[in-house]
Amino acid sequence: MAHRPDLTRKDRQAATYPDLKGKVALVVGAGQSGDANSKYWGIGAAIAKVLSESGAKVIACNRSVEAAQRTAARIHADGGICDVIQADATSQTDIKRVVDEVMKTFGRIDILVNNVGRTLTGDAGSMTEEDWDAQIRLNLKSVYLSCNAVLPIMEKQGSGSIINNASIAGMRYLGKPQVAYATAKAAVIHFSQTTGIMYAGKGIRVNSVAPGMMYTPLLESLGNSESAEEREIYRKVTEHNVPQGSMGDAFDVANCVAFLASSASRYITGQNLVMDGGLTGSTGTGWSSQPRPSRL
Repeated sequence: MAHRPDLTRKDRQAATYPDLKGKVALVVGAGQSGDANSKYWGIGAAIAKVLSESGAKVIACNRSVEAAQRTAARIHADGGICDVIQADATSQTDIKRVVDEVMKTFGRIDILVNNVGRTLTGDAGSMTEEDWDAQIRLNLKSVYLSCNAVLPIMEKQGSGSIINNASIAGMRYLGKPQVAYATAKAAVIHFSQTTGIMYAGKGIRVNSVAPGMMYTPLLESLGNSESAEEREIYRKVTEHNVPQGSMGDAFDVANCVAFLASSASRYITGQNLVMDGGLTGSTGTGWSSQPRPSRL
């Protein structure tokens, strides 16, 4: 079983990039979910935090305004800039309203991070059409909607960086029955590659990141749940044999996002950056609830 990440490691300090100072960063899905008192951070919240530490003006967009306000409060406590906007990332009307509000306040959008996502259990033979549609809408359509609204702005600016949060589940089967989620995340990776290439000559870079097993407050809350089913989900998620010996945390993702947002990655577009402790490159790492077939 992979251990929790060590929060005392000296190499956990957030990466900073001076060229991000003053840049306007819209982070969609920036709310701190799960246990609000956890010492761990959610991925969207950590992304907002790391960008702010480089001096970016962060707009935390989230369906739950309370969750986004928790993120903003942690950033404000350290002197960072973070505004909060409520929106449903699957609603074109909401996303357009958010983008219009950001443009009215700041006049530009330099960085767009799409971090919305959640998985539902199910395989192709058992998942309902309603669950399938909901998963594609949340994990894939949300990425399209925000890019559709922001790309014309970045094209007019002649610059911009978009980072879409995918998953290693979109790269290989992990032994978990999450067919719609995996399909959507695979599409996010290809969407980012295709869009990055199509806009490469317009000063806009589009990349994706693919986190592996990340320890977040939401996952932590499953482990502490009174529900046996949720504790079992926690056990299965943390059962992977990660080659580095421990799970990652939200700042492992956030540091990669900040890198892709900065000029340090100016020659990188249409790529998928994996942070998984070596998991996808190893073998025998998945779990399965199904018994192995006997060999005759």
